[in-house]
Amino acid sequence: MWYAIEGHDGPGVLARRLEARPAHVARLLALRDEGRLLLAGPCPAIDAEDPGPAGFSGSIVVAEFESLEAARAWADADPYVEAGVYHRVDVRPFKPTLP
Repeated sequence: MWYAIEGHDGPGVLARRLEARPAHVARLLALRDEGRLLLAGPCPAIDAEDPGPAGFSGSIVVAEFESLEAARAWADADPYVEAGVYHRVDVRPFKPTLP
């Protein structure tokens, strides 16, 4: 089943986010290579393609896991969680409909 994982950045975490990003992206590439990633990306904190020092408000990942518990375990092991970037992570089932 597909799951939406939304990580919410804490205040003032841009430097930690940038430092943890390579490990975060490596996990996403592994999901992609397994055919389990529908989409992933950050949410700019301001209405701009490149938010610069404003940073990001969080990230969204939609990926396939065998269960909600497996999706939560994957999310809990995210380098952004370990680095203290995310102050909250929501994981819920997702049903792709369009396109």
